[in-house]
Amino acid sequence: MPEFELERYFARHEFDARYLLSSSDMETVRMEELLALADEDGRRMWEDLALGYTESRGHPLLRKEIAALYETVAPEGVLVFSGAEEAIFALVNVAVGGRTGGRAAVVWPAYQSLHEVARSAGAEVDLLELEHEDGWVLDAGALERVLGPSMRLVVLNFPHNPTGAQPDERTFRRVVDLAGEAGATVLSDEVYRLLEHDPADRLPAAADLHEGAVSLGVMSKSFGLAGLRIGWLATRNLDLLGRVAAFKDYTTICNSAPSEILALIALRAREEILGRSLRIVLDNLPHADAFFEKWRGTFEWVRPVVGCIGFPRLLADIPAERFAAELVEEEGVMLLPGSVYGHPGNHFRLGFGRRNFPEALGHLDRFAEGRLP
Repeated sequence: MPEFELERYFARHEFDARYLLSSSDMETVRMEELLALADEDGRRMWEDLALGYTESRGHPLLRKEIAALYETVAPEGVLVFSGAEEAIFALVNVAVGGRTGGRAAVVWPAYQSLHEVARSAGAEVDLLELEHEDGWVLDAGALERVLGPSMRLVVLNFPHNPTGAQPDERTFRRVVDLAGEAGATVLSDEVYRLLEHDPADRLPAAADLHEGAVSLGVMSKSFGLAGLRIGWLATRNLDLLGRVAAFKDYTTICNSAPSEILALIALRAREEILGRSLRIVLDNLPHADAFFEKWRGTFEWVRPVVGCIGFPRLLADIPAERFAAELVEEEGVMLLPGSVYGHPGNHFRLGFGRRNFPEALGHLDRFAEGRLP
């Protein structure tokens, strides 16, 4: 497999930079904050926890709580993983691995594993490119044109990483139906779901729209609990899920016992935790708006409607890679250039889910004052 560009970039800068202005997750919840939200049963489970092996499919109570996020998925339709990355790896390998001549269609730009795992498993990958000028929204016709009998997997990613965009519900239902009618497994990366800036923009989960669709979720993004390393797949396709569970026996086998109980506590308190995340995002967005208004003609973006990241474009005659390298060197502020996604548009990922966002943005503004016209 090729080097994971995004992860290697973060490995170089994430723990040295003073400000992470490209973080894809929300402000981290502290242990004391989370335990203060525990109900009596959750507190007892935490205090009585034995550090042994856990059920390979995930704690039954955790699976029940995850299933409650969906309209039609039962607890037996939930499989818990050590983060979303493991879930992607297992599902994609099961869906396309060992089937010669298979193809996968993947929304792009995208988190690299969404397309590279399929390639490594032997699939030919069609990238469904989203365009800045179109608001980063997928045209259902783009998927329809590549579907055929050899299509094994369709990977959707809405709310979209890295742009924070998403289609209207009619379009989303259409692309899920198209993929399902073609007999392809649908993997819908929904890790920013539940963090819509306006709740009216929330899309239904793909797993609720088609029995062959699989929804991907994680505690890292909207919930601000990346350190738990808890993700999941949710689906009504129990045969597929059983095959993915068997594949998981060759990766982590089971999950961290403390992480599962802490995730259960968080999901039971999801209204408070998601409310906290949304307040931070909505407090930060006006600062971003002011920055892009000030720098109109030098930076531009499609304003995100969900999540805590966007994908602005640098219009000045300087590569985003060089701009980001000099910014972290001089101001200690890390930006993620769009080239790590393989995207050529001189974009960079901007994260606005941290409480120090206004301060970090101020350093970016000061740097731009000295470098840009």
